[in-house]
Amino acid sequence: MSTDTSTAGNSITSDDVLQLVGFQLGNEEFGIEITSIQEINRMPFITRVPNSPYHVKGVMNLRGKTVPVMDLRIRLSMDNKPFTDDTRIIVVKMETEVIGFIVDSVTEVIRLSKSNIEEPPDFLRTIDTEFIDSVGKIKGKLLILLDLNKILQTQTTELPIQ
Repeated sequence: MSTDTSTAGNSITSDDVLQLVGFQLGNEEFGIEITSIQEINRMPFITRVPNSPYHVKGVMNLRGKTVPVMDLRIRLSMDNKPFTDDTRIIVVKMETEVIGFIVDSVTEVIRLSKSNIEEPPDFLRTIDTEFIDSVGKIKGKLLILLDLNKILQTQTTELPIQ
């Protein structure tokens, strides 16, 4: 059953709308489907894991469960930056796995019509942007929608731990 919402005479059903959690990495805004998100937390203590990939910051204790934590900024080949009071961990549940993604800040819950979502342009399809699922247009700006499965499955060159 879908909820009907009307916008300027256009009838949009909830089946035509994606609910996303928006977050910042640098100056860019990204989105993840809200149904994938278990919770959003402030930065906890993270225990380093020896010989882990460069983008894996370690593990955290989440109510007695050990959860791996990945720095999404590093995973997306962006410049590293110190954590701030706005830094958050978005805890995502994917099938049987739970993982935390470090982001610069969480912005808002976004309702985005599927008609405002497009495939990424061909010039974006490089090794550094292989994790982009699609691009949403909302309020005159672009929202990059990530493919979490690719982020978790794709192997990258391991760099030394900092």
